[in-house]
Amino acid sequence: MITLDFGAVLAEWPQLARGAAFTVGLTAASAVLGVALGVACGWARAFGPATLKAVVGAYVELIRNTPFIVQLFFVFFGLPSLGVKLTPELASVIAMVINLGAYAAEIARAGIEGTPRGQFEAARSLALTERQVFLRVVLPPALARVWPAMSSQIIIVMLGSAVCGQIAAQELSYYANLIQSRNFRAFEAFIVATAIYLGLAVALRHVLNWLGPKLIFGRVPQAGR
Repeated sequence: MITLDFGAVLAEWPQLARGAAFTVGLTAASAVLGVALGVACGWARAFGPATLKAVVGAYVELIRNTPFIVQLFFVFFGLPSLGVKLTPELASVIAMVINLGAYAAEIARAGIEGTPRGQFEAARSLALTERQVFLRVVLPPALARVWPAMSSQIIIVMLGSAVCGQIAAQELSYYANLIQSRNFRAFEAFIVATAIYLGLAVALRHVLNWLGPKLIFGRVPQAGR
């Protein structure tokens, strides 16, 4: 008969809390930089010159068709061979930004290309520069159209951060593995970690659902509304 002892795991709650906090910080930094990179790449694929489209397209295809853990290992173990040494934390952020940026690029491009041609013409008739047209007229409603997909991708990247423990980044799964190595309660440790990841994912979705309309695109009228 299997006897579960969650007390032995929950007694280590300071470490679990530290790991959860690190995961949240890692996700926040990666989300801001990754979405910014994705928007820039989305613009390049929609409006950029042919050479830039090809370069960005190659980046997107490379990242979207390789495992995240391989990308993480390349950043952390591969770059030192070129003389670039990174801490586990910085390597994790870079890998997550690169990964999110590729997926966010296609999501952003879908929103940008869905902008009615009349919006471009109306904005240009007001003597706005191309930069102003994109940032003030095109981008906010484009993000509004694709925000659910963008939010889901950010959550996926947050959950994917669990593999960053493989390079000793002290996120949640790192501490769950550390705890079970001490008390040999692997089943209980990873059940608790799973529950925390679930709570973080649900909370993050609510935050993103509030953050998008409130701060990112809510102040700009959207097409058809």
